Amino acid sequence: MSIVITAASGRLGRLAVLAVLDRDVDPADVVAGARDLAKVADLAERGVRTAVIDYDEPATVEKAVSQGDTLALVSGTDLTNRDRQHAEVIAAATKAGAARIVYTSGLKADDTPLPIAAMHLPTEQVVRASGVPFTILRNGWYSENYARDIPTARETGVLLSSTGEGVVASASRQDLAEAIAVVATSDGHEGKTYELSGDTAWNYDELAAALSEVLGREVIHRNVSTEEHRAILAGAGVPEQFVEMGVAVDAGLGAGAMGFRNGDLSRLIGRRTTPLVETLRTLV
Repeated sequence: MSIVITAASGRLGRLAVLAVLDRDVDPADVVAGARDLAKVADLAERGVRTAVIDYDEPATVEKAVSQGDTLALVSGTDLTNRDRQHAEVIAAATKAGAARIVYTSGLKADDTPLPIAAMHLPTEQVVRASGVPFTILRNGWYSENYARDIPTARETGVLLSSTGEGVVASASRQDLAEAIAVVATSDGHEGKTYELSGDTAWNYDELAAALSEVLGREVIHRNVSTEEHRAILAGAGVPEQFVEMGVAVDAGLGAGAMGFRNGDLSRLIGRRTTPLVETLRTLV
């Protein structure tokens, strides 16, 4: 029986494979799935089995998953087709005889003002209806999401947002990858839904202070209204769809969509989650 991890060429999936190996799992019992095997060749060199897994080709899932395997389904990034892709992957894994499905969802997906988190609910419903034992990992906000803000903060000393006083309990991808590994390699998680977030919640003034520390220059948080934020982004030439996504995300964060904390993540991984400033240091 193997652990099959999808999207292993992606940032979270790759870290999940490595985290499983760090738990002394035989590399031959790990399958790293990716559309392009060249992108997981280094994992193959470590003895990990690799397999083509394409969310648009469910037959590749049937081929990669064997009777009794655990499938760690790392959620796809094609938001337009993701519900269909995931449903087909789950059906294929069920047909192949998967013993367990672990799915990476979004924090508080059933009770959130943030659309990108709520978008995971259809897949959760398919997983629950599949008849296969499952675990839902509702991932919170990645601290690495702020990599995109670093160049502007370095150049201008300004962190722009419309988040107001909303707080975020972010965690590193490494933290969340370790949670995947723990659940995929141990018993007692069947039927459970974990809300995975960082141990510390912070607001954007505190994010600006953390950026100041790692950049070695003062960074201030400039909080604006949603309307002003929209106008600033549009005036900077940001495409309309990304403008609307950006202001919607900030509205959700401002409403506390990623501020929920219950300790699930630190309990699973057996340590405190990575502090925001430590992750930011790796990004500069």
